Amino acid sequence: MAQFTTLKSRAVVLAVNDVDTDQIIPARFLKTTDKAGLGASLFADWRYDAAGAPRPDFPLNATRARGAQVLVAGDNFGCGSSREHAPWALAGFGFRAVVATSFADIFRNNALKNGLLPVAVDAAAHGSLLAQLGRAPDAELAIDLAAQTLTLPDGTGVRFPIDAFSRTCLLEGVDELGYILRFEDRIAAHERRAAGAP
Repeated sequence: MAQFTTLKSRAVVLAVNDVDTDQIIPARFLKTTDKAGLGASLFADWRYDAAGAPRPDFPLNATRARGAQVLVAGDNFGCGSSREHAPWALAGFGFRAVVATSFADIFRNNALKNGLLPVAVDAAAHGSLLAQLGRAPDAELAIDLAAQTLTLPDGTGVRFPIDAFSRTCLLEGVDELGYILRFEDRIAAHERRAAGAP
């Protein structure tokens, strides 16, 4: 898993509430168990027309979306089914973080396990962020995971919650298995003791 410490990036705004995982990555793309290439199918039904051409008015198709690593969404982002392909597709597009007022629990957990940081902020901070990006769409946000702080374009700092274990894994760039394997010697010693070995 990619390490996440700090990030400074432009953002793509998709201020829509209740975006479910079938909108993030439609079911027809779930046949693969490989993460490669899923970024091209992110928001496919909104992003492309019936002929497969990019819709010019969809935010991810704008020139400024290229290289942006933060998605600013609405409330209850990632609701619906528990597909892990949703954070895979977001990460495949290049997003490292999603900022919203709330996230569906399963999506949040899947995101954290795949190196995608869900940043939940209150409605006032979210509204301020949308207003600032409306005035200056190319402005940058900054995220400091160790400090659990999102810095808005105007310099305002906003704290966001994250559980200690997920924070540690992201900061160290390890998944759950990688974290456990750091204690392999202790585990082996415990197993020897439990089996009665000296």
